[in-house]
Amino acid sequence: MATVRISHISKSFGENTVLQDFNETFRDGEFITLLGPSGCGKTTMLRIIAGFEKPTGGELYLDERLVSGGKTFIPPERRSIGMVFQSYAVWPHMNVYDNVAYPLTIRRTPKDEIRASVQRVLDIVHLSQYAERLPNQLSGGQQQRVALARALVATPGLLLLDEPLSNLDAKLRESMRFEIKEIQRKTGITVVYVTHDQTEAMAMSDRIFLINRGVVQQSGSPDEIYNRPVNQFVADFLGKVDFFKGDAQEGRIVFPAMGGQTLPYEGPRSGRVDVAIRPENIVIDPEGPLSGRLEALYYLGDVMDCRVRAGEALVRVIAPGYLHGSLQIGETVRLSVRDFMVFEDDGLLEEILRIQT
Repeated sequence: MATVRISHISKSFGENTVLQDFNETFRDGEFITLLGPSGCGKTTMLRIIAGFEKPTGGELYLDERLVSGGKTFIPPERRSIGMVFQSYAVWPHMNVYDNVAYPLTIRRTPKDEIRASVQRVLDIVHLSQYAERLPNQLSGGQQQRVALARALVATPGLLLLDEPLSNLDAKLRESMRFEIKEIQRKTGITVVYVTHDQTEAMAMSDRIFLINRGVVQQSGSPDEIYNRPVNQFVADFLGKVDFFKGDAQEGRIVFPAMGGQTLPYEGPRSGRVDVAIRPENIVIDPEGPLSGRLEALYYLGDVMDCRVRAGEALVRVIAPGYLHGSLQIGETVRLSVRDFMVFEDDGLLEEILRIQT
């Protein structure tokens, strides 16, 4: 398989710096996701790994072999990498078998070896019965699996995926997430996956690298990044969250926008703080310390997405669906908060709120 060592890589296009000092190691067999908003540098990093871009500074190693850096540059075809693009890029005039066999055919691999390799990967992606079909006879998800099989057939040490699910509908995207993860488990291949979709990243990754403006903001497991974000940008990008200005004092946080209502707090910060609360961590509770008026309620079947007006603040609450019918818009409800995150009031919150509005 493959280990990817990225040593202080930067990349600029003219005066525009899109990657700054990317310095990480992707371990053999890991499923790595590069996550971030459009233009953050994640696809540029993927293209540097693939060999489609040269870094402005730093070095890239594949299994301790220097492939980019200084005067060294190994072209893509010599890096033992498979890649799947956002557009499936399957040959429309070739059937499934010939599309998948193509990388081996151009290497002049013996036909019996091609046949065995193609059959193996078609079995992995569950397309054996479609070997004779043309791409226009397949669904979008099946075409995506053809592209995956073609990338896997030459047994690369590393598989790069550049937003491969963005052209699929929501239900198909969900099923393909698990298909891709299962393929990675079966093959043991190292995967680097680029997406701006945080749900994909959470569902599939061993580690996530969240990038903003060319800088890795945080890396870690989905649990680490979701539950222990290092700053407001990370908290905001991964999952649903509301931010509130507070004042930490004497074991409590006071919320001026909520009319001075408070929550207990035993953390290290004092003075002005930014408090992030995920709506699934707020519970409608008759004994709760916060109160407000139920202003909106959206029934989604399994849950209800509620908005509670507490003073000048609007609090989002994800309530269980079975409470539907027991809550009425306009009534006063009390809220308990199971967990919240406290950040230093450093001005980043204002930038996030501007982006949200």
